[in-house]
Order: sequence, then C-alpha cells, then structure tokens
Amino acid sequence: MSEDSSSSSQSFFRKYWEGYKEFWGERFSFLDNYSRFIKRDKPLPSWSESDVEKFIASDPVHGPTLRTAREAAKISAVGGIIGAVSTAGVAWKYSRSLHGTALSFGAGAVFGWTFGQEVASHWLQLYRLDTMAAQVKFMEWWQNKVEG
Repeated sequence: MSEDSSSSSQSFFRKYWEGYKEFWGERFSFLDNYSRFIKRDKPLPSWSESDVEKFIASDPVHGPTLRTAREAAKISAVGGIIGAVSTAGVAWKYSRSLHGTALSFGAGAVFGWTFGQEVASHWLQLYRLDTMAAQVKFMEWWQNKVEG
C-alpha cells in the first residue's frame, strides 16, 4: 500500500488534529520539565513556606531566583484581587445585575492577574532570570528531601 493511499484514508479532521497536536506540543514543551513531578505514582507531599526558605538559603544560584518568582506571584495575586473587586464593584454600581457582577468579578481577576504579572515582570526584571529552572531545581530538591 503506498503512502498516498494510506494518508488519503485518514480523515481530514485526523490530519488536521495531528498537525495541531504537533504545533501545540512544540509550544508547550516546557511542560515536559514538570512531567516527572506531576506524573508520578505517588504524588509529592505539600511543602511549607519554611521548606521553600530552606531551599532558598541552601542554593545560592536558584534560591534568589525562586524568591523573586514568589514575590512576582504575590504581586500578581494582589493585581487579581484589585481587578476582581474593582470591576465587580463598578458592574454592581451601574447594573445591579448579579450575573453581570459575577462575570465582571471573574474577568477582572484574570485581567488584574495578567496586568500584575506584567508589572512584576518588569519591576523585578524577571526577563533576566530563568524562573522555570529555579522551580524545577526546587522540585528536585524537594523530591530528594522527601524520598531520602
């Protein structure tokens, strides 16, 4: 059987899906860094703030980067809260619509989080740091500590 006849036997949608799967697989290849921690038979136990601080103190290369990434997450969370409350407040003030207020709350949270992340990225200069490497190093450290 020739390749043309086997490829023509595939449906249009299957070929289209295979192309998209490959495209998005390349775009989200960074998820492979975390797969060994996520796809485990027994999940890693939760860690505490003190565990993170121990890692930060023990790793002079990735510790400060992880600390900066955690600060950025806090700024993003504050942005999300401000965005959610302010847009929901405006929606409630002018519409008195419960479902509109709820939608505004959700959208404001997403927009506020995104804006907060951008502010944190520029303010803390995250573009100069490899935050993913620091997070992966922390996960490796935590896995080694938990498993002995």
